[in-house]
Amino acid sequence: MSTLERTKCRLRAHPMALDAALATGVLVTMTASSFVDPHGENGATWGIHVPNVLSLTLMVLSAAALVFRRRAPRTILATTGAFSAVELVASDPRAPVVMSAVVALYTVASATDRPTTWRVGLLTMTVLTACAMLVGPLPWYAQENLAIFAWTGMAAAAGDAVRSRRAFVHAIRERADRAERTRDEEARRRVAEERLRIARDLHDVVAHHIALVNVQAGVAAHVMDKRPDQAKEALAHVREASRSALNELRATVGLLRQSGDPEAPTEPAPGLARLDELADTFRNAGLPVEVARADHGTTLPAAVDLAAYRVIQEALTNVQKHAGPEAKAEISVVRVGPNVEVTVLDNGPGQDDGPEEGGGHGLLGMRERVTALGGTCTTGPRYGGGFRVHAILPVKNRTAPALGDSA
Repeated sequence: MSTLERTKCRLRAHPMALDAALATGVLVTMTASSFVDPHGENGATWGIHVPNVLSLTLMVLSAAALVFRRRAPRTILATTGAFSAVELVASDPRAPVVMSAVVALYTVASATDRPTTWRVGLLTMTVLTACAMLVGPLPWYAQENLAIFAWTGMAAAAGDAVRSRRAFVHAIRERADRAERTRDEEARRRVAEERLRIARDLHDVVAHHIALVNVQAGVAAHVMDKRPDQAKEALAHVREASRSALNELRATVGLLRQSGDPEAPTEPAPGLARLDELADTFRNAGLPVEVARADHGTTLPAAVDLAAYRVIQEALTNVQKHAGPEAKAEISVVRVGPNVEVTVLDNGPGQDDGPEEGGGHGLLGMRERVTALGGTCTTGPRYGGGFRVHAILPVKNRTAPALGDSA
């Protein structure tokens, strides 16, 4: 964060101090301008003109009122307008007390809606200009009178423009937040629908054949001793039903694969024993990876071992995709009590916690994989830049079935 941004944050956290500084600046400007003689021989000149006690008092009071301009903007506008009207009517030459009313009018316009700005702005312009033209010591056509009308009009217009911009920026941010929430909800909905579809397809494919196998196996067991020919026939039906179930199951799973997916592996599922090999593949691709392990030779269940490996693999893949060419990754695997903690850090600009390009849901799938084993997974930006993936997995998972590689 730059110095300017830090200063802005501090001023936003202490608006009263900002208003006090603004009021001080307005008071200094009004006091300095009051020494200018607008009716000198050569026009407006810096002379020995000294404001009277009334003008000094009105300048101090109107500047002090600006300290509370955010708390009661309309009341402060009425107060500074009254001080300005008194100065316009009673003083000759005038002190620029109307400057405080201009600031107060800007505050009202930036904090209210457009119809209110129009009403309050026109009322302020009319009252101050009328006081200056009709009751003041100068002729009605004097430039100072026209300047009051112009400055109050510009203050109202500037405040309305600032309010409109704030509303526009707020609408954009709200729309972006809503889009992000909708995107996450859509990702979860699609994952749930896909799970339901897979479960329905598998049930339709397997249920009938498993029921048939169960019946035929019962028949074979019943007639095995007395009628072996009928038992052989029943076993043949069992073999045929199981073959059909395998073929249809293979076809159903094949529908879930994409055209570019590799064939099903015949080697054992990967685990943390292959962590160095995984890190080397990313190092060869140009991503510096550091590995630190303190799991003390812990033997993990197959499902937990696979989940830890997949979390690291997905995290490194995201670093490779999103963290930029200068990014570095750090992996740590630590045994902490009954859990093993896996952490992947990088120093890139960060990743979006949502669907990736191509419709994938890597971070969401990572969390679901860990949660299914009774663990927790947190992902998010790091303080100072970069991204952090942290998974806590129980060494003794309580889930009966192991998670498949395509869960």
